[in-house]
Amino acid sequence: MEQTITIITVAYLIVINVIGFAIMGIDKKRAIRHKWRIPEKTLFLVAIVGGSVGSILGMQKFRHKTKHMSFIIGFPAILIIQIIASIWLFLN
Repeated sequence: MEQTITIITVAYLIVINVIGFAIMGIDKKRAIRHKWRIPEKTLFLVAIVGGSVGSILGMQKFRHKTKHMSFIIGFPAILIIQIIASIWLFLN
């Protein structure tokens, strides 16, 4: 049972981080083409539900939202909180 939970958790984190990476690229492409954009709330939501690493990597790779302090500080802050929460859960 424990191994199944671990596999599901790892699979979830891989998928949500790929999504985080991809939506940063999609939003950048849409910004360049002056098309409908992905709301910033959605970008943050994906990071909060586990896609912070993918979102940070996408932000750097696509040079997207790199001048917005809310993203420069927000995404790493979310990641730090997630790391601390994970350590706390693991130890308790």
